[in-house]
Amino acid sequence: MSDGSSGAAVADALRRTYRHRPPGTRLPSTRAIAAEHGVGPVTVQTALRILVAEGLVETRPGSGTYVAATPQRATSGDTAWQSTALGEAGVLDDVLSGTRSVAPEAMSMHRGYLSPELLPGSLLRAAVTRASRDPAVLLGAEMNTGVPQLRSWFARELGDRAGYDAADVLVTGGGQTAVSVTLRALAASGEAVVMEAPTYWGAILAARAHGLRIVPIARTPDGIDPADLDATLEAHHARVFYAQPTFANPTGQSWSTAVRAEVMRVLAARKAFLIEDDWARDLAIGDPPHPVAADDPDGHVVYIRSLTKGMSPSIRVAGLISRGAAHRRITTSRWASELFTPGLAQHVALDVLSAPGWPRHVANLGRTLRHRRDELAALLADVPVEIDRLPGGGLSLWLRLPGRVAARDVVRRASALGLELSPGDEWFPAEPPADFVRMSFAATPPSRYREAAHILAASLIG
Repeated sequence: MSDGSSGAAVADALRRTYRHRPPGTRLPSTRAIAAEHGVGPVTVQTALRILVAEGLVETRPGSGTYVAATPQRATSGDTAWQSTALGEAGVLDDVLSGTRSVAPEAMSMHRGYLSPELLPGSLLRAAVTRASRDPAVLLGAEMNTGVPQLRSWFARELGDRAGYDAADVLVTGGGQTAVSVTLRALAASGEAVVMEAPTYWGAILAARAHGLRIVPIARTPDGIDPADLDATLEAHHARVFYAQPTFANPTGQSWSTAVRAEVMRVLAARKAFLIEDDWARDLAIGDPPHPVAADDPDGHVVYIRSLTKGMSPSIRVAGLISRGAAHRRITTSRWASELFTPGLAQHVALDVLSAPGWPRHVANLGRTLRHRRDELAALLADVPVEIDRLPGGGLSLWLRLPGRVAARDVVRRASALGLELSPGDEWFPAEPPADFVRMSFAATPPSRYREAAHILAASLIG
């Protein structure tokens, strides 16, 4: 085990021993604790730092480590007045499944992240070490737009056809921040924004938080119907369309080449914007299609390219690419959410992207995701659910439930049995046409897929 994981184990043991000891009780020396648990002094120091952070123990320089005094907690106040002050519950009051914390032993197939063994751990550790040695990186502030070399990387990845450069790029603290910033910049409160249905719940949440009116259009086997988009933009006087053309969350499906070209013609005719959320480019099972933005020289597409999913949940870094007056408005809007993205995260991301091992990681990840997708899909063949179609990328299967089975009931029963799923209604801006659940194959090891399939089957029975 690493010093971190073994340190946590030693902290657990010390916590059990000293949690109820009186304040001022002295703990054994570092050497004695190391000998008792068969670990090194670095591991003991890690364990003690954990307990100090929890407030269970305190260190006294030159004296030792002692059980800390427990502060007297004030009695809880009366918060009933808030019911009157807050009024009717709004659309932002629900706890969404993707943000829910669960027991460590549960199968977290509701999560939107990869399990740690699928991430480029060795590349990240080396990059963090190098970045932390540079005082300018560790202590400086990367103000405004971001590290120049990273901005150039985002522009180069889009290719030369649309002529982007670093000046068109803002580096933001992850894709969710970029989506929220862009919606606020391009549409005023009360205006309509068009969205696919289903689509990413974080975009739905951001639009509603900014007071926007969401108009959904249905996804089709090829992506969307461009004629439907054209009619919807006209009918609702909308000028902003949010979409995930590549590996859409939650379905994992992509727009066809023909749909991409036709959407660009609709945007040009309607003088409208597409917010292209390219959240899963590094999670491709096969070759990902070119971004819509790669063929847009005229600034209709605002492109958001997240690095977080394929790199690490701790690397909250995304490129937000736009041009013209829209770019200036987005830049100003961004300052209302964050002044800058921490330089340490940016430099780590740039180091990983520049490493020879990064292309190998992405290729290996695609093969692993294909294997996991196919293995889970095969096990679900005997469960009475319908897979919407095998996704070409991303991290989940989108499952239609049979008959009148309610997704929320299935999710609740599965959770009680140790399987966490995401209910389909969270992914629709309006009423869903049927009951669905999203089931991730990326955050749970394949060794537990059979158990998950059995629990899902049992949860379909009321």
